Amino acid sequence: MKFTPLAIPGAWQLDVDRHEDERGFFARSWCAEEFAAHGLNAGFIQSSVSYNRRRGTLRGMHLQRDPHGEEKLVRCTAGAMYDVLLDLRPDSPAYLRWAAVELTADNRRSVYIPKGVAHGFQTLSDDSEVLYCMTVTFHPAASMGVRWNDPAFAIDWPVAEITISDRDAAYPDYRRE
Repeated sequence: MKFTPLAIPGAWQLDVDRHEDERGFFARSWCAEEFAAHGLNAGFIQSSVSYNRRRGTLRGMHLQRDPHGEEKLVRCTAGAMYDVLLDLRPDSPAYLRWAAVELTADNRRSVYIPKGVAHGFQTLSDDSEVLYCMTVTFHPAASMGVRWNDPAFAIDWPVAEITISDRDAAYPDYRRE
């Protein structure tokens, strides 16, 4: 695996290291030892899938509050998506900054998201699917989000026409901690 740090401290882009021959290729997509060597939590205990019918579907920006903060490993298993990480940790040097990575079924890239960093994505093709692995179970009372188009973040989303849930569209303006 190839680990590339992102502009958000503790966030990583992970690319598979393909071993190709006439049959195709083989690549490791997760390894506890390699995660530990990079200081990442490899204790994933829950996995979820998000299927998205239309290009432009936007989900986010979500995270869980402490004490149920979670690390996530996210990968696009069908189609393509623009994956966005937003640092909401007040003590972080990247506080209120965002980073984005294009995840596709073809590039087999994934993103590691640390605690305190909100996550969202916008699909770049119809029939896109996203696989999430989380280090803690979902706790509805700890779930929170910020608005995808909040001027405090100025996230540059690639598709102008969006499909979004009422909940994600209705988050109030963010207030600094």
